[in-house]
Parts: sequence; structure tokens; C-alpha cells
Amino acid sequence: MTTIEKSGSYPMGGRAVRRLGYGAMQLAGPGVFGPPKDRAAAIAVLREAVESGVNHIDTSDFYGPHITNQLIREALHPYRDDLVIVTKVGARRGADASWLPAMSREELVRAVHDNLRNLALDVIDVVNLRSMLGVHGPQEGSLEEQLTVLAELRQRGLIRHIGLSNVTRTQIEDGRRICPIVCVQNQYNLAHRADDGLIDELARENVAYVPFFPLGGFSPLQSAALSDAAMRLQATPMQVALAWLLRRSPNILLIPGTSSVVHLRENLAAAELAIPDDVMRALDGMAGPAH
Repeated sequence: MTTIEKSGSYPMGGRAVRRLGYGAMQLAGPGVFGPPKDRAAAIAVLREAVESGVNHIDTSDFYGPHITNQLIREALHPYRDDLVIVTKVGARRGADASWLPAMSREELVRAVHDNLRNLALDVIDVVNLRSMLGVHGPQEGSLEEQLTVLAELRQRGLIRHIGLSNVTRTQIEDGRRICPIVCVQNQYNLAHRADDGLIDELARENVAYVPFFPLGGFSPLQSAALSDAAMRLQATPMQVALAWLLRRSPNILLIPGTSSVVHLRENLAAAELAIPDDVMRALDGMAGPAH
């Protein structure tokens, strides 16, 4: 058994994906805007990921914009049969690198076609609707119009499956009345645990949960409990954080991102890290007594 196979797999859209995947966001330039400083290094990371057994890549055409998808195409096309590429629509980038809503029918249709073109695909495995009703976190509001557009594109054969990102429990329930939802992608990590109950509900319904910022995102995770666990387990704090997520629930699929081959290898090695029960309890406490 290879290292990544030890992370296990979970079905998403009828296909088994390994629970340790790769998020391509960091391949773009600073602030996820513009080209990478080292294009060859970005290509090398993507190829290393797939050669190591990663078969789930998360991306979006608003990373760059267009940059990460073009890098994925250059590095990996023609794609392996088992590779599942998941993208997001619902946002766009301003000239000043700002993140702006792009949730009209015209913008969503254009975004799907942009992803298809830049990835050189005829059909996208999974398209997540990224709600921009709340830019910095989920906010209640109807997504019926947007999901109806994606459902129509699915019927036309441009999308295989649909997911949701940055959403509430109500939006997920409402969305499933419009079309099947194969995954939910929200912020979740050791310190940010608002979705604890939601993860367990989705697990009972066999829906994948894909935490973004699994390592804290732009504010890396830091705590005495995490440092102590890493020292005890002879691992890095980030490996411990990923291993905790893998043990947290079987429906969690991880997409840690990096622009470094060295860091990629460290992330994938988390699949081999076993966390004892007492360490799990100590780490659980990072989120506070409410959890």
C-alpha cells in the first residue's frame, strides 16, 4: 500500500477519490492573483501530486484568474482516467485582485465555459457553487436561481455533478430539492469548528465534506496542544492537523495546497500518521469548551 492509499477513499459523484487530495489555489501569484513566481515549480508540484497517487484536484478559474487551470492543463493533460477535477463558480476577480460576486445566469454560464476551455475538458467532474452572499463566511439567502442554472448545464452534459461552497445547512437542504449535491466545501479545521454537526449529518447521508483552509489558510494554525502533539508524534504541526481531520470523519476529503514539492510530500505523509485517543482529545480542545 502506498502512502496516500493509507488515507483511504470516499465516494464523490459515484467515483472513489482518495481522502488526501490537492488544492491548486496557491499555485497562482501572491494573493491568488497573477502568475506564479516560478512556473516550472508549479508544474512540478502538480505532476508530483498525481504521480504520488492524488486523484482529487480542487481548483477554480477565478484563481489567478485563469492561471491555475492553465497550469493544470499544461502539467496534466491528457488527464488520467481516475483523476477528479473539482472547480468553483460564483466569484470573479477585480483588477485590484478583489473577490467579487459573479452569480448572475450569464456570469455562471460564462464561468463554466471558461473552466472547460482552460482545463481542456468537455465535461467538468464537479462544479461547486461558491456562495458570495457572505464573502467572509456563510450567509443565509436563496441560491435557487444559481443552482437552477448549474442544473441546466448538468442536463446539457457540461457538468457531471454539483456541490456547494461557503453555505449554511438551510442552503444545502434547499439545494438538494433542486439537484443532487455531492459535496459541501466550507471552512473547517482544528480551530474553526462551526460545521461539526453538519459534517456528521452529511456523513450519515453519504455526502462528502471538503474543508477549505484545513491548515488555517492565511492564518496558519498555532497552539500549544498542536505543538505538543507534533513533538510527541515526531511530525510537523501541519501533518498533525491533517491527520486529525482524516480521523475526524470518514466523509472528510482534504485538499491542502502548496506551491512546494517538499511541502506537498510532507502533507501527503500525514496519511501515515496515527493519532492516539488522548491526543485526539487534547486537539479537540483547541476549539474551546463549546465543542
